[in-house]
Amino acid sequence: MRLLHTSDWHLGRSFHRVGMLGAQAEFIGHLVSTVREREVDAVVVSGDVYDRAVPPLAAVELFDDALHRLAGLGVPTVMISGNHDSARRLGVGAGLMGRAGIHLRTEPSACGTPVVLSDGHGDVAFYGLPYLEPALVKDEFAVEKAGHGTVLAAAMDRVRADLAARAPGTRSVVLAHAFVTGGEPSDSERDITVGGVAAVPAGVFDGVDYVALGHLHGCQTLTERVRYSGSPLPYSFSEATHRKSMWLVDLAADGAVTAERVDCPVPRALARIRGTLEELLADPALARHTEAWVEATLTDPVRPADPMARLTERFPHTLSLVFDPARTADDPAVSYARRLAGRDDQQIAEDFVTHVRGAGPDPHERAVLRDAFDAVRADDAVREVAR
Repeated sequence: MRLLHTSDWHLGRSFHRVGMLGAQAEFIGHLVSTVREREVDAVVVSGDVYDRAVPPLAAVELFDDALHRLAGLGVPTVMISGNHDSARRLGVGAGLMGRAGIHLRTEPSACGTPVVLSDGHGDVAFYGLPYLEPALVKDEFAVEKAGHGTVLAAAMDRVRADLAARAPGTRSVVLAHAFVTGGEPSDSERDITVGGVAAVPAGVFDGVDYVALGHLHGCQTLTERVRYSGSPLPYSFSEATHRKSMWLVDLAADGAVTAERVDCPVPRALARIRGTLEELLADPALARHTEAWVEATLTDPVRPADPMARLTERFPHTLSLVFDPARTADDPAVSYARRLAGRDDQQIAEDFVTHVRGAGPDPHERAVLRDAFDAVRADDAVREVAR
């Protein structure tokens, strides 16, 4: 069976205030053409279909168009909700859509109930594990401690139990939206840390033939059977080195996996350039970036006059301007943002306690801070679901 694995469309998202809807529509056209031309048997979309819980109308219309075009090809599609999606909204009409071959899996309680498709070698069971917010699903999975690892392990126990009850030789595919250990994140993904832990081990998915992951925006192979497709478009300059693609996966009769990357259309190249303003304006080696979306980091010791206006004369698609003058770490002029770079909320709070009190928090105090951040994030998730 030939699968096309994609994820993280983020329909409705912009790139530094540049609307991406046209590029997203081009990607959908490319996806449909690939399904038709490469004789794909099933499409899997591993979450973050939309960029936010209540997407703009234009994004909903593009999603509707994508579903109609995929259904028109007669190729089944299995899709889960991600941490950016409203699972309840995305799942509206799932029963009716399923009759057209569009299978939406947004309910945590249905993790162990697969979509079963068949080819000449027998059945393939597709299990959809939508993004499992630990605080919201711990009761469903009867786990004592709300954490990504515990709820995913419980969901996979249901998958393996269902698979064990099926005919011998039934192949299996799991769609999951999670941060799996070994994956390389970028700046454009929303933090899903719980209890100080964001990642789960790849071993949690043992026992299935292929795991189609979503959440991280870079295309990655964690094992031959566990892969991220990545987002089809860039959503931050940290993705400047990404090759945006989908996975074309062939699942053999014995469950063996072979995979090929299918490149996605590139709306415009990304470039990150660094130096003083005069260096950036004069360096002939940077001429290749004149048509790229540019993030320019200026290292001038004193902020120059009208830097954006001058940069856009040479690089008309400059979208981001960063000031990073060369200074020592103890220089009082070092910006607050620079001091916070690379620290998560927990670390920032602990640094604040150290600054105010003269000593860092003890283990109990760290746990209190961690629980407070988890509670706030869980409350945000509850409010988003209720919107």
